Amino acid sequence: QVQLVESGGGLVQAGGSLRLSCAVSGRTFSTYAMGWFRQAPGKEREFVATTSWVGDSTYYADYAVSVKGRFTISRTNANTVSLQMNSLKPEDTAVYYCAASGSDYTYTYTDARRYQYWGLGTQVTVSS
Repeated sequence: QVQLVESGGGLVQAGGSLRLSCAVSGRTFSTYAMGWFRQAPGKEREFVATTSWVGDSTYYADYAVSVKGRFTISRTNANTVSLQMNSLKPEDTAVYYCAASGSDYTYTYTDARRYQYWGLGTQVTVSS
């Protein structure tokens, strides 16, 4: 089992920045990728960013087109993955979820079905 706890959400004006963190605990050695997803009211959960983790020796990071160049995913320390969000827009408003994936490659890392473990989410609200 892997436990995930997000923090860092809040209210910010358009153009501002927020940094989300996700504390990872449990069987982290079996975790191959960490991802951030978001879900706005009335919309489906969508991919935001992903990066490789302990179980995968190949480093990578990738982003949704809508956030590329504004958001950065990183491994802050051995047990924390962060999402630095700059130049925030009102359309970035959503609940942001941290997710962990094992070694099953049935789905691509942009597909929520790839991820077996999820945090409870943290609200990000961007005012115009």
